Amino acid sequence: METGQRGATARDIRDLCDLYGVTSPDERARMAKLAAEGKQQGWWQSYELDYFATFVGLEEAATVIKMYQSTTIPGLLQTPDYVRAMSGVLVPEVSPERTEELVEVKRHRQGRLSGEPPLPLSVVLDEAVLHRAVGGPAAMALQLDRLIEATRIYKVTIQVIPYSAGAHAAMDSTFTIMEFADPVPNVVYVEGLVGWIYIERPQDVARYEDVFDRLCDSALSPRDSIELIEKVSANYLREGVDAT
Repeated sequence: METGQRGATARDIRDLCDLYGVTSPDERARMAKLAAEGKQQGWWQSYELDYFATFVGLEEAATVIKMYQSTTIPGLLQTPDYVRAMSGVLVPEVSPERTEELVEVKRHRQGRLSGEPPLPLSVVLDEAVLHRAVGGPAAMALQLDRLIEATRIYKVTIQVIPYSAGAHAAMDSTFTIMEFADPVPNVVYVEGLVGWIYIERPQDVARYEDVFDRLCDSALSPRDSIELIEKVSANYLREGVDAT
């Protein structure tokens, strides 16, 4: 059990609670529930996600997520066409079947936004994300409209750091801060081309949280950010009309 070779049984939980002096009925019931839930297979385990399965599992358990992206739309807000366009440039190349599987995984992940309880998501984007026409003008117009819709129907807040802000605290990084119910500590996820990092030391997590707060201060307000997104989306629509 200590090495993870098997999960804890209900009897194990009772015995361990007795051993460690856990007498509260509510706490004992919570421990038993955690043990039972731990035996359930997560939906993501039926997909070949490799290292990313750990991230999806953490994302599923998070109570709050904060993200900064400098180049791409966050996965929790991507449209299917955006996912397909991004998959088309992956190295090594992925098959059409694998691409559709990635679309399905994103759809499952996005279910957290409308779950019970819904996931609070705070996103800061560099303005460059809006202007990179992933999938072409028409696809980007739909993608930006998806961002706007998400702020209206989910607990999603989006702020954009405009070009006019100049230098900011995270120009050379992208990251995700995942918060969990007590007593689980917060975790920062940083991803690269050939690996990923989970940052857990409290002082390091605190640094990322401070940077995220600074990014929010550098960014436009949520209302002004939506106005900018609407403006860029309208430009994409005009480009699409002109192209036809």
